[in-house]
Amino acid sequence: MFAQVFSAALLGLKAVRVTVEVDVGGGLPQITLVGLPDAAVTEAKERVRAAIKNSGFALPQRRIIINLAPADLRKEGPSFDLPIALGILAASGVIDPGSLQETLVVGELALDGTLRPVAGVLPIAATAAELGIRQLVVPQENGLEGAVVSGIQVYGFTSLSAVVNWLQSPQAVKPIQIQPEQVQKANLGSPLDLADVKGQEHARRALEVAAAGGHNLLLVGSPGAGKTLLARRLPGILPALQWEEILEITRIYSAAGLLRQNLHLGEPSALITQRPFRAPHHSASAVALVGGGSYPKPGEISLAHRGVLYLDELTEFRREVLEVLRQPLEDGKVTISRARFSLEFPAQTMLVASTNPCPCGFYGDPVKPCGCTPQQRERYWSKLSGPLLDRIDLQVQVNRLKPEEILQAQPGEPSQRVRERVEQAREYQRQRFYQEPGLHCNAQMQPRHLRQWCRLSDPCQTLLEGAIRKLGLSARGSDRILKVARTIADLAGAETIAPAHLAEAIQYRSLDRAQP
Repeated sequence: MFAQVFSAALLGLKAVRVTVEVDVGGGLPQITLVGLPDAAVTEAKERVRAAIKNSGFALPQRRIIINLAPADLRKEGPSFDLPIALGILAASGVIDPGSLQETLVVGELALDGTLRPVAGVLPIAATAAELGIRQLVVPQENGLEGAVVSGIQVYGFTSLSAVVNWLQSPQAVKPIQIQPEQVQKANLGSPLDLADVKGQEHARRALEVAAAGGHNLLLVGSPGAGKTLLARRLPGILPALQWEEILEITRIYSAAGLLRQNLHLGEPSALITQRPFRAPHHSASAVALVGGGSYPKPGEISLAHRGVLYLDELTEFRREVLEVLRQPLEDGKVTISRARFSLEFPAQTMLVASTNPCPCGFYGDPVKPCGCTPQQRERYWSKLSGPLLDRIDLQVQVNRLKPEEILQAQPGEPSQRVRERVEQAREYQRQRFYQEPGLHCNAQMQPRHLRQWCRLSDPCQTLLEGAIRKLGLSARGSDRILKVARTIADLAGAETIAPAHLAEAIQYRSLDRAQP
């Protein structure tokens, strides 16, 4: 007999429908799997054999041929276990092959027949809905993840036998339901509060400006000055995620296999409801940062989409690794090309980096003298190219705290109050860009947007021209100043950029003013 079951293969952040064709015919008992499977898919034969037996079903003692179509698409991962098992049972007459029509199936089988979660259920559910498939069968732990997609009924099961029972009695199980409003309420914000930061008013203000406009930020200071303390509190002052952003981020984590269930309001949720904060080690490779590999997966910059990518000890990263960030920071996406396909991962992230001013860390420190030679400092900073620094909007010096600031008992301004100002500034930007699809904040403005919304008065023109001459700014660097000035004006509720706003934006170019 012949049977077919629909499944899906993940390709980047999208899925491709795969038809699992099973033929049970004459010949010596064996299972042959074709259709360009990788090692994990090839091993499915043994998992399926044991799972069928331990679920109480008889495996046909005949020759079984399984084809994964289209045959020219590489198949990877264990998500084909369940559709292969169902195809064998349908071809051997245990279940009705007609019951599998308009149904897409994914899931990994344990040897005892229980189902284990797989990666990529959210993009698979979205693809199934686009193809007009009515039902999606997944492991129970992936159920809520798939249920966020509208237009398709998602069923979650714990075992192979439970799926077979449902196919024989479809009315016995209800599809999984999820309420988007409840998920959005679960966004509780970051537990790290700016009130914990003592002093550092200049750096706190830079953090607020960066959050309000989505700008990249570099913190330079001596060890112990509070650079990491500040950076880790940035997600707490960013605006709450919108429903579309939640789906974007969750789709990336789902494809990367990093999605885990969390508890919100007493119920499990398989959605990312807080802005990501990714902090890779300085030994990370270029592929780890931007994505890639034999089977391309999103890198750290894509996992930080709509959130923060924090690079601590920036100058310790290899120069060639940092250089691969230049294009994603400019374009807001990562394109990975292979011989037979090209994939695109979103990367609209805020880059926040921190570094010491010199190898010993105390250049310019008022207490400890620096023991580095000028040549050592120059070699230390040579890892950061001019084009990369041009893409960092705010460059801020974080100074060591004074003794009275360390001992002060009064907490700083809390994150909630700062977030309110940030959200108000972002609301101004949403109203400004409502006719510009894909434009969400000031940092994403292109030159034509600058000409429209960053027009300067004569005093501002004179001020910016003087800054360009004195600091030797490039065209990109001057554009960054205009974007930051526009954000500062938004925080002040001003319609136009004033000289004070522009002056504040200029003083955030600390590396242009005085290169260590």
